[in-house]
Amino acid sequence: MSQKKIVYFICTGNSCRSQMAEGFARHYGSDVVDVISGGVEAHGVNPKAIEVMAEKGIDISSHKSKLIDESLLFKSDYVVTLCGDARDKCPVLPPSVKSMHWGLEDPAKTTGTDEEIMDAFRKVRDEIERRVKELLDCIREG
Repeated sequence: MSQKKIVYFICTGNSCRSQMAEGFARHYGSDVVDVISGGVEAHGVNPKAIEVMAEKGIDISSHKSKLIDESLLFKSDYVVTLCGDARDKCPVLPPSVKSMHWGLEDPAKTTGTDEEIMDAFRKVRDEIERRVKELLDCIREG
């Protein structure tokens, strides 16, 4: 049986924020966590999320957009919602599951030039990276 903690990242469409969080957690925390992501809906992985993660040397191009799996959700040690919609629609969790909410803007809803849109993706990506590292530090400290 794995001693790793299970971390489940949830967002509305499992296309951007939760995919980036999954990528960072796998990259930085594969020694201490098993990582899952899912969505209230499955929209497919956003190509811009793939692109900005590649800028960090992390390949999420093989990730699949998935619906929330309640059986995995209830086995998780940590559940992180990354948007208000996911937080509001997330099933009630057992007391053993530590839940946290990282309310982050959806970069896919950004309008403007290509560079402005990519900057929005980078800003959210960098905030997710910071928060994932903090979460992993807490898990490692026990």
